[in-house]
Amino acid sequence: MSSPALDDYLRDRINLINEDRALRTDCDITKHISSEELRADRAVRAIRTKEAETIWGVEHDDVPHPFPGTEFLTGKKIIMKSRLFNILRMMPKGALLHVHQYATVEASFLLKLALQQPAMHIRVPNVIDSSTIAVTLPDIRPIPQEQYTHSCEITDAAYVPNTWVEMRTAREAFDPSLGGPEGFDKWIVSTFVINPSEAYGSHNTPNKIWQKFQSTFAVTDPIIRYMPIQKAYLREFIMSSIADGISYIESRYNFTVDYFVAEDGKTNLPIRDLFLLLESLVKEIQVELGQQGREDEFVGFKIIYTVSRTISCEQLDFELKRCVEFKREFPHLIAGFDLVGHEDTNKPLIYYAESLIRFIERQKQEHVEIPFLFHAGETLGDGTMADMNLYDAILLGTKRIGHGFSLVKHPRLMAMCHEQKIAVEVCPISNEILRLTSSMATHPLPALINQGVPVVLASDDPAMFSNMGLSFDFYQVLVASEVTGLIALGQIARDSITYSRLEEEEKERALRAWERRWGAFVEAVSLYCDMFV
Repeated sequence: MSSPALDDYLRDRINLINEDRALRTDCDITKHISSEELRADRAVRAIRTKEAETIWGVEHDDVPHPFPGTEFLTGKKIIMKSRLFNILRMMPKGALLHVHQYATVEASFLLKLALQQPAMHIRVPNVIDSSTIAVTLPDIRPIPQEQYTHSCEITDAAYVPNTWVEMRTAREAFDPSLGGPEGFDKWIVSTFVINPSEAYGSHNTPNKIWQKFQSTFAVTDPIIRYMPIQKAYLREFIMSSIADGISYIESRYNFTVDYFVAEDGKTNLPIRDLFLLLESLVKEIQVELGQQGREDEFVGFKIIYTVSRTISCEQLDFELKRCVEFKREFPHLIAGFDLVGHEDTNKPLIYYAESLIRFIERQKQEHVEIPFLFHAGETLGDGTMADMNLYDAILLGTKRIGHGFSLVKHPRLMAMCHEQKIAVEVCPISNEILRLTSSMATHPLPALINQGVPVVLASDDPAMFSNMGLSFDFYQVLVASEVTGLIALGQIARDSITYSRLEEEEKERALRAWERRWGAFVEAVSLYCDMFV
């Protein structure tokens, strides 16, 4: 029997825990959960506890000392064997609100698309051999037929540097000592992605890994900007997202580089053609799903108009003017505006403040609404220009904050996000791979949730990080916390629709569709209850 003093202590302890957790963003929903949701949540927690021992508590040959929330690139193979991960793959995730369009499709699929196009050629600055293959970035892009050559292959000692070779030919003739065609594929894919040895070894600082990160875009961007590939790439992104339980997307398109190449390999197409492609493809997919009785699975796609934070104020003024023009013509496609790029090394928001303030006034005059959805605080800095972006983002009226990694250092700003309902687009795996945190166990996400800051989960650049969809990010968040459960993840998914830029009527329809899918999902998961609880 316990003493009265201990009973009093335990009661006070429970009250303090409840008082503390009452601030969480998922607090209100826990008061209204159904019995099915409670059963499903208990089942998921039981599976998490068991797998912490059976999966993460044992040694693996190629992953030394794993733990829940471990480095993603080394732990991915273990994650995919998890029962918990397979449950989360079935979960309706709501909206994907932070993703960069030219980093949304698996590297192997992009390579496949490139190899299907006769216009796609490759050139390199040196002969590819065992001493150069690991350090050489290829230049891959479509060229017009009149520029086709019969150059020696890129692994031939007689190859003339920087001469074009048809990509399929280069693959077929790739030196057998380097792996032949399969070796070619492995090399090309390695230039599209960040691998574990780079993230956790040779480039293990934020600035170094950003150098590798930016190099991947330099290789893939010219491929994706080829219109015959653009449509297939976009379709694959949308369909693979739907397969992972994502029903709405807001994708960041960077218009700093504003060309798209026609099928002939030489004609530069206007940006308007991209908007027309987006419009037609989204309608096409919605019709297909409707005919299959799957209309709840995809409610729409919008773009966030972005430019690089390397440009001048004069260039920004031009882009903002053009953004308004496209918003007028395609009001249903543009969700907002953002500036993108490495915050630690590029221009801060304060540099652009005057142009951005004028943009706010111009919207009022022209009766359009293009909200700011700023990247801010994607940094380890404290008081640096990148960290200070958070102040400017909020003062400029941002509706959401991209990353907000350093937000936890600013109690007043966190309170403002809570009060003003400014959601933070948290990208857990991206933050870890880009070395802002060593693992999910040290990520500041729980601090945001515990302070009542609205959050949504996002994948950021899944093509480079190999975290396609949202299931991997949801998994890493779930296993790294003993507090967060399935009900909390459901609230995050629900909030992703609430804080989207859908029109109110669209948002209500999307929420109703999500609730139907959530109910079916919870019912299926609760069946595990008898086995694990």
